[in-house]
Amino acid sequence: MISHKLSVAPMLDWTDKHCRYFYRLMSKHTVLYTEMVTTGAILFGKGDYLGFNKEEHPLVLQLGGSDLQALTECAKIAEQQGYDEININVGCPSDRVQNGRFGACLMAEPELVAECVSAMQAVVNIPITVKSRIGIDDLDSYEFLHQFIETVSQANCQHFIIHARKAWLTGLSPKQNRDVPPLDYSRVYKIKQEFPQLKISINGGIKSFTHASEHLQHVDGVMIGREIYNSPYMLAEADQQIYQQNDKRIISRTEVVEQMSDYINNHVADGGKAWHILRHMLGLCNGLAGARQFRRHLSECASAVNADAKVLQQAFSFVDITE
Repeated sequence: MISHKLSVAPMLDWTDKHCRYFYRLMSKHTVLYTEMVTTGAILFGKGDYLGFNKEEHPLVLQLGGSDLQALTECAKIAEQQGYDEININVGCPSDRVQNGRFGACLMAEPELVAECVSAMQAVVNIPITVKSRIGIDDLDSYEFLHQFIETVSQANCQHFIIHARKAWLTGLSPKQNRDVPPLDYSRVYKIKQEFPQLKISINGGIKSFTHASEHLQHVDGVMIGREIYNSPYMLAEADQQIYQQNDKRIISRTEVVEQMSDYINNHVADGGKAWHILRHMLGLCNGLAGARQFRRHLSECASAVNADAKVLQQAFSFVDITE
């Protein structure tokens, strides 16, 4: 059974397999999520949308869709591929997602979400979970959220990740929806109080592990997104601070660079581009003297045709690594 005390949020265009491999070097226990993948991409797309490195576990596939047949087919494929869990996206507010009848607009159809969970859970042995908002548009009362959780949990959904903001489906962009609607952590806490048998994780605006630990006094798990992406080395302390693995030595940035250098060179040898990986590492040295030069060197040199791990090593030479 996965412990969801800490997870990295699914972030479109960001949490791909290279990003997740990088994160796993720094934390063995933090749960990693894929970017949201639509059922259509999996069933009809030409890309390798479900590929991952074996080192990435525990790993959750976030799935976008609401067609029962498509969802069940994708669930079976994901289980065969080796994913540990599948999460249904009921939180993304973008127009494209709404037009596909998935994401946050599904909060208005809790019975359909329950049917999706039930159908998927019937064909796989891995858990099906749901990530939602606290409400949408004018459907933003506590009673609305309570009814949504109650309805979907009856379909054997045991874990809900709740972004503690409502989503405006019209009038705000997805980016604005991550910041403009106010946070209401107390509403998520109350859901946990009223559904003590469920696993409830909280998401939205969490900036540090100190902040995360405060939330863990009220809920079962904390999900952090942009803060980790912007300052990824904070993950190096996750196993100690969140999972109390005090016997584990914290990996140094130098060791991260060494191990990522091997990964980058293998990727390039297979025909890949160094920038596919290095773009996720821009924040590795944030807070250290030389971090600006580190970022600049990666930004300017990692896209070159012949770029490889030397670009990372050269960038790292600008940093004062007193660790």
